[in-house]
Amino acid sequence: MTGNNEKTTIVLFSGELDKAIAAFIIANGAAAYDHDVTIFFTFWGLNALRKDEQVALKKGFLEKMFAKMMPRGANKLGLSKMNFGGMGPKMIKHVMKKHNVLTLPELIELAQEQGVKLVACTMTMDLLGLQKEELMDGIEYAGVAAYLGDAVDAKVNLFI
Repeated sequence: MTGNNEKTTIVLFSGELDKAIAAFIIANGAAAYDHDVTIFFTFWGLNALRKDEQVALKKGFLEKMFAKMMPRGANKLGLSKMNFGGMGPKMIKHVMKKHNVLTLPELIELAQEQGVKLVACTMTMDLLGLQKEELMDGIEYAGVAAYLGDAVDAKVNLFI
């Protein structure tokens, strides 16, 4: 963050496709207006940062169970409403493509290109048994104190 621009922070708590898309559309819009943007990923929001492929790591039983139950990456997130056993996300992705809306992976890539700071909550990673190797490249790792450091000076703070 440069320190001279307006600041926007977003806590992405949800691991649902529609909410993650909204968070990234807002983040990219704010970045386009020269805001310094931080997205702090915690709990289920961390799933948007997971790599699509499985990473072989040593884990305990509970960590393995969390890994199996949680969606692996932005392409696997379900919808908050009308998920319909996986049909909802397919339908919304079709409509988005028809209307030339960027996909969630494309929105994430654009955010990184625009310098949006993507921060994975290390405490939640510990709780869910997620390791850095399982998350995408180019992100930062920090606790709530680091997020609060960004949020304290921000005029826009969102919880999604």
